Amino acid sequence: MSRSAEAEPTPASPVTPDDLDHAVRLAVDVLRTAPAEAWDGKAGSLEWDCWETVEHLADDLFFYAAQLGPRQPPLDTHVPFDMRKKRPGGPTNMVFADRDAGPGGLMQVLEASAALLVAMVRTTPDETRAYHVFGVSDPEGFAAMGVVETLVHTHDLADGLGLSWTPPAGLCARTLARLFPDAPATTDPWPTLLWATGRAELPGHPRLTTWRWDGTPRA
Repeated sequence: MSRSAEAEPTPASPVTPDDLDHAVRLAVDVLRTAPAEAWDGKAGSLEWDCWETVEHLADDLFFYAAQLGPRQPPLDTHVPFDMRKKRPGGPTNMVFADRDAGPGGLMQVLEASAALLVAMVRTTPDETRAYHVFGVSDPEGFAAMGVVETLVHTHDLADGLGLSWTPPAGLCARTLARLFPDAPATTDPWPTLLWATGRAELPGHPRLTTWRWDGTPRA
């Protein structure tokens, strides 16, 4: 049975490697429809252009995979890769895409980084813990971080590229339950995730000016 034919997991279900893979596939399918000349435009409310934002997303996914990689992951700081900016004000990355490869190559870089995180979450024991500035986390937590990065940065990109983007409600709900347990539970999951990441208002809840998730494992 294909994944599209399977029953959608409930909001209370764990975030899985399949969730992350699904999120990235949906995002890439949408982003591939953008015109080639649009990638230098600003990505929504971000200070980065759309090309840089995809590089940042790919870098996030690679970085999360790397935190789970050492035999004994550090718990007090991240794995010490050397990171840099290509320009003042740009994202601080390890991962950059070759501009000469065009948007198609950029999507391959994103897919490759995502595949590394999917594989690491699948193969890392559940009891493993690794550092993140928003809380020492477990493999499920890093999968959820990859999902939220993918969903909200694709929102930024869709805004900048003039595309339509609404991810599945169940995927958003599971991500909220894992990383934002104090978020409103009676509002639609996708607008709530945008609110939780400082990108939108909710009725009765003003737009956040600062935010963070809680990556610590759930009991």
